[in-house]
Amino acid sequence: MPALKSSASSLRSSSKELAGGGQLLLALLLTAISATALWWCAARGYMLYYGDAEAHLNIARRVLDSRTPGPEQLGTVWLPLPHMLMLPLVLRDDWWRNGLAGAIPSAAGFIAAGSFLFAATRRIYASTAAGLTAALLFALNPNMLYLQSTPMTEAGFAASLGALLWATLWFRDSQSGWAMLAAAAASNAASLTRYEGWFLIPFVALYFLLTARRKSHALLCVILAALGPLAWLAHNQYYYSNALEFYDGDYSAQAIYARQIAAGVARYPGDHNWRQAVEYYFAAIRLTAGWPLAALAAAGAAAALIKKIWWPLLLLALPPVFYVWSIHSSGTPLYVPTLWPNSWYNTRYALAALPLAALAAAAVVAALPVKVQAAAAVVIVLGISIPWVFGEAPVCWKESAQNSVARREWTGEAGAYLAANYQPGDGIIYSFGDLAGVLRAAGIPLREGLHQSNRPAWDAAVLRPDLFLREQWALAVAGDKVSEAVLSAGGRGLHFQLKKRIMVEGSPAIEIYQRQWSRFP
Repeated sequence: MPALKSSASSLRSSSKELAGGGQLLLALLLTAISATALWWCAARGYMLYYGDAEAHLNIARRVLDSRTPGPEQLGTVWLPLPHMLMLPLVLRDDWWRNGLAGAIPSAAGFIAAGSFLFAATRRIYASTAAGLTAALLFALNPNMLYLQSTPMTEAGFAASLGALLWATLWFRDSQSGWAMLAAAAASNAASLTRYEGWFLIPFVALYFLLTARRKSHALLCVILAALGPLAWLAHNQYYYSNALEFYDGDYSAQAIYARQIAAGVARYPGDHNWRQAVEYYFAAIRLTAGWPLAALAAAGAAAALIKKIWWPLLLLALPPVFYVWSIHSSGTPLYVPTLWPNSWYNTRYALAALPLAALAAAAVVAALPVKVQAAAAVVIVLGISIPWVFGEAPVCWKESAQNSVARREWTGEAGAYLAANYQPGDGIIYSFGDLAGVLRAAGIPLREGLHQSNRPAWDAAVLRPDLFLREQWALAVAGDKVSEAVLSAGGRGLHFQLKKRIMVEGSPAIEIYQRQWSRFP
């Protein structure tokens, strides 16, 4: 009973901290910042520039809007939590079509990330000014502001990471069972959002083993934190008969990279080259966080380590370490415009270092006399944030805009054609992926489409279209399985007429076929 009362008291104390006036005002400020950025991106049509943003949105939609709805539609490569958070919103057609259904959960993650970063930093340095510095350096970063306005996962993971840091610090100070449960919940949220969350688990487990006075708390935390990865392994085993389908299946990054290598494509920079992996990742950090913040963070990290503040820095450094390791060992591509081949791809991965940079930079404020901390916080936040206003466009936005020019063009053209010619109930076969964006643009419910997640009907339709292909329309990328099925069907008495071919520079041809019916049985 005394332990229970102590835990309850600790919970009330921590809840008061999170619900305090400063915390509430910060949450309102973060909400205003988030809403402004979201409005800005929505008004300009930026929300679905990233191909991954389009995919996340349509995966969530197909869980409910599909010929075979259900958990299997969550797929296997991308972790499920971001898509599950979109489910209450994604059936609203206008929010699905403009991307808002996916951006709202991302924006909520951004607000939570800034709030937890503030609470954790204030606890670490015993300084509200330092907490505000960390939260605002995170929140005013234009790359993070852009990504939180899209159906991407970076803001959601930052929220999970911030919550995990806050909960571990709460446990260290209180030894509360509630804090242990909060840490386990945050760990599961992280590990069901991005795979770097899996990398955190053994380090969090070791921290609990070192700091817990009751080792049963540490053991229970480890068990609970493992539930997220175990659930995803079980999902893959149940639906795909391979627990590691996300890692080595046909649609996994590893399998795609292996096919590229076999086709003669050059290896990614950093592949089994530690120097290059570090060089490219830190180049991306400089582009996403900026030199001033990186330099200030280095100085702050040194000041924090002098004061033996090691756990927060270690925990927040783990995601960047994971990415360097992934670039080296898992064939993860990351291109930056300052290094060969001088292009943009996955620069957003460097935002995993933003919470670390913000927290480390806040140590500089905490090291100053209390009387000048507030002024120092204002100077630092403005000094780092204002140059973004007058500098170049954020690199993550430039990457998404540059890499999506062709996709956006043919998506719009194909969507407009189908919107004018497709009749509800006709049915359309297509390969799920980028082509799902055409149905979204045309306003065609996904349940009217047949794609590779609708097995066994899909397998039958592409293998024997003359017997099992019932759809009136076919949407294909030249040479894909749908295109091959439609062409092979012509030799078996089933004729599809090519109605439109869309040719866009830098992209394969997009083909739209319509079934032609004979006047004779």
